[in-house]
Amino acid sequence: MIEFILASLAGIAAGSIGAVVLQQTALKSKAAAILREAEKEGEALKKEKMLQSKERYLELKEKHEQRSSEREAKIREQHGQLKEAQQEHNKRGEEVRRQEKELSRLEESYTRKLEGMQSKESQLDKTLQQQLQKLESLAGITAEQAKEEMIMAVKAQAKHEASSYIQTALEEAKMTANQEAKKIVIQTIQRIATEQANENAVSVFHIENDDMKGRIIGREGRNIRAIEAATGVEIVVDDTPEAIILSCFDPVRREIARLSLHRLVTDGRIHPARIEEVVEKVTKSIEDEVAELGKRTAIELGIHGLHPELMRMVGRMKYRSSYGQNLLAHSKEVAKLSAVMASELGLNPKAAKRAGLLHDIGKVPFEETDLPHALLGMQWAEKYGEKPDICNAIGAHHDEIEMTSLLSPIIQVCDAISGARPGARRQLAESYMQRLKDLEQMALGFNGVNKAFAIHAGRELRVMVESDRVSDTQASTIAFDISQKIQNEMTYPGQVRVTVIRETRATSIAK
Repeated sequence: MIEFILASLAGIAAGSIGAVVLQQTALKSKAAAILREAEKEGEALKKEKMLQSKERYLELKEKHEQRSSEREAKIREQHGQLKEAQQEHNKRGEEVRRQEKELSRLEESYTRKLEGMQSKESQLDKTLQQQLQKLESLAGITAEQAKEEMIMAVKAQAKHEASSYIQTALEEAKMTANQEAKKIVIQTIQRIATEQANENAVSVFHIENDDMKGRIIGREGRNIRAIEAATGVEIVVDDTPEAIILSCFDPVRREIARLSLHRLVTDGRIHPARIEEVVEKVTKSIEDEVAELGKRTAIELGIHGLHPELMRMVGRMKYRSSYGQNLLAHSKEVAKLSAVMASELGLNPKAAKRAGLLHDIGKVPFEETDLPHALLGMQWAEKYGEKPDICNAIGAHHDEIEMTSLLSPIIQVCDAISGARPGARRQLAESYMQRLKDLEQMALGFNGVNKAFAIHAGRELRVMVESDRVSDTQASTIAFDISQKIQNEMTYPGQVRVTVIRETRATSIAK
């Protein structure tokens, strides 16, 4: 039994060993096959990599050759350019050398000529000095003294001639430009006086509190639109405390708007229907007042037969101002002055008074127009049956047309007297007095001036000079210099005439 077991174990061991051997043999054969396969794949991969390396080598070689050829071509091109530049440089160098030789030759020639001229100049200087010495010995004064005397004489003569020429030119310019200048000044004053237009086109309506502004504006602005539509006046409601601005070029419409607002605010009922009712009543009241005022003015001045429309225009003057001067007061003043002047000249004072009252009716037009107020007033006077001499006086008082009657210059002069006198129009008395003082002080700053007086409301400056220090010729020059200084340094209306007075007084005392 034991033997059988041992034999069995030996058989099992022998079988196991045989199986192991067989397994090892199979593994060896499989490993050899894998090795052979790997060797084949390695050979194939080797061949493939070698082919890729060759292709890459050929590609790089081709690029290198191409770059080399391009570089060689560029080098050849640059070499050619350098060669051309060198040839051009050589040509320029030859040209420069040729020019240097020519310059050297010219310099030598000029040097020789300069030396000859210097020698001649020295000879001329010697000759001139000899001649000057002979002249000085004959004249008894030196050349410097003679030069100074000649310069002083030429200066004095030139200054005198220049002053005379300037005075003549100014007189000619005044004669030729006077009429045109008047027209330009008048048109400018009438149409482009911005400051006066702003001041005379605006009224301020005062209210007790700012809550009233909301009621005047109304819901969505319907009340203020109704007021503007009814009166033709622009209502400006801004942040100004307790005030509303009324803006319009027509003073009558502005007055209607002001009175209407006053009635509406006092009454407290402010709505579109009430606004239209109040404006209509105020308009009728103002028209009646204007007509009544024109009638009273005509009666006051003793003017009869005036057309009702002309009376209305006279009444409208109450609400119009010209440079701060009420137009109705100005017209009444011109009428009275014209009557006095006409009486002194033996003319009809009633006609002069009539023309004086109506001379500015063109300043209260019912609608906008491009005509100057003098021509517009003349057209209205003709339309409403005024006589030709009255119409001409109205139209010619600013030289818009030619004067054909003796009334015309009277009206023009009286208009100037009323408007130009100190204090009549917008000008503070302090500034007016200061301007007169400045005129006098400016004249006193000139040499030889003894006294200076501003007369005729600053339109003329009379200057007294010392006769022993100022000659007649110098007096004319001083007058011109003062006028130029006034023109350049001062602001003034119209013209300022400068009159220089020189007189000689001989005084002797008997003992």
